[in-house]
Amino acid sequence: MKTVGVLALQGAFREHKQSLIKCSVDVVEVRKLEDLDKCSALIIPGGESTTIGKLLIEWNLMEAIKKRVQERMPLFGTCAGMILMSKDIRDSNQPRLGLLDVEVVRNAYGRQVDSFEMDLTIEGLDEPFSSVFIRAPYITKVGPGVQILSKHDDKIVMARQGKLLGCSFHPELTDDLRIHQYFVDMIDE
Repeated sequence: MKTVGVLALQGAFREHKQSLIKCSVDVVEVRKLEDLDKCSALIIPGGESTTIGKLLIEWNLMEAIKKRVQERMPLFGTCAGMILMSKDIRDSNQPRLGLLDVEVVRNAYGRQVDSFEMDLTIEGLDEPFSSVFIRAPYITKVGPGVQILSKHDDKIVMARQGKLLGCSFHPELTDDLRIHQYFVDMIDE
């Protein structure tokens, strides 16, 4: 059975865990190196990217995650998780993994009060996906190996690079499991 970890230091990890359970995989809440060792793949949830980045360093997980990704472990970041995965964060020197060859803008859609939900067309999905944007980032630049999976108003909101997947929105806040299942399927690719 596949085991997917959800980084559980801060943010919306419980909702990701519930979605993954519905996808029939074992789930581990990752807080320590021993937890990461049990994982076939990892999700970094939304939350506060600066806080999560500092906690990754404090809990000795930053370098361990980078090493596992180099060993081809799939990694999925939603909202703050995508920010942490990104190589470049506009106007920020916050801690990051720097694995996904993109530049992002934090809080690009405004404050919490500016949150919204909309149907997005996503490459690989047959029907639109109802997407929840909360203080969401978007991608401004992609490197040559990055595949753009979705845009909103000409802004990139979902991208993939090999075993790395990032999105600006929160699929865990909907009942639609297609994006979580897409990520789970990446384990066997």
